[in-house]
Amino acid sequence: MTVQIYQGDCRQQLFNLDPNTVDSVVTDPPYGLSFMGKAWDYDVPDVEVWKQCYRVLKPGGHLLAFFGSRTYHRGVIPIEDAGFEIRDQMMWLYGSGFPKSHNVSIAIDKMKGAEREVVDVKGQRANSGSGIYNFNNPSKVAEFYEGGWNDTYEVTAASSDEAKQWDGWGTCLKPGHEPIVLARKPFEGTVAQNVLDHGTGAINIDGCRTQEGKFPANVMHDGLHEEWAEYFYCPKANKGDRNEGLEHLPDKQLPGVDGESYMGMTSEGRKQTAKNIHPTVKPNDLMRYLCRLVTPPGGTVLDPFTGSGSTGKAAKMEGFSFVGCELDPEYVEIARARANYEAPQRSIF
Repeated sequence: MTVQIYQGDCRQQLFNLDPNTVDSVVTDPPYGLSFMGKAWDYDVPDVEVWKQCYRVLKPGGHLLAFFGSRTYHRGVIPIEDAGFEIRDQMMWLYGSGFPKSHNVSIAIDKMKGAEREVVDVKGQRANSGSGIYNFNNPSKVAEFYEGGWNDTYEVTAASSDEAKQWDGWGTCLKPGHEPIVLARKPFEGTVAQNVLDHGTGAINIDGCRTQEGKFPANVMHDGLHEEWAEYFYCPKANKGDRNEGLEHLPDKQLPGVDGESYMGMTSEGRKQTAKNIHPTVKPNDLMRYLCRLVTPPGGTVLDPFTGSGSTGKAAKMEGFSFVGCELDPEYVEIARARANYEAPQRSIF
């Protein structure tokens, strides 16, 4: 079981790998949303990235890649163009997403220069790792407390007649899912022969059944509804999950200080710090489940967009070797530490 993380553009770094040598690709690539203004999220990966993944993947090997709900179509087409078969679409459902809706009524009053009356002051809490967005006044301070965020904000009433007409209207829905494409490199002959020849081509059904023994579905969730017991349960990454294995690294300043927004929250007048500063950390249990689903025992998992190393950490905990590529040297240091962390072998079910 080995861990190798290359620093640099995956389109070049994957040339370090021989053809037909990795068993699966599990990755969380850029969504093409310009998330938090990050340059790396300007667009979805092009077809050349997936051609390299195709080249190094064994025949019948599976690929799992997250994408945003608005850009899934743009992300999947280059994968198909690279030669992969699109086998399914999986869904990770969660209730802790933060909406970025624009309050139309407030916008109208602001445009007209109309002063709004404060009619109430409210407070909200969210578990660690969740985001809070203040619809009425997004500039208000979200105060941090141990275990989550505490947001106190003013509720204002529409002032102008036009604002009253559009009171309660916004511009987007609260995000509650992330789609995952399940693709496979084609093979010649039958799946039975391919499994015997290469160890790839099938998915690990029994190894991914829920506690109730249910057949694994193409939906995972964060435990919002009891009737979802038949699906795999996994909440978003918490502080402990994000920072395991990074005890030796210094705390670094998070984006979104002095009133700027970070993950839908503000930290006006303060400087929040963390060891893992990557903005899109996937939960360990979810990545373990996905690695286990598509990787044969003792196999090698590839993540061409390693980020802070969630896939690498999960792969190692499942007993797989891992190969990753990451452009940002700061994230490479974090990813290597997380992927090499000797985490306790806890069950994900």
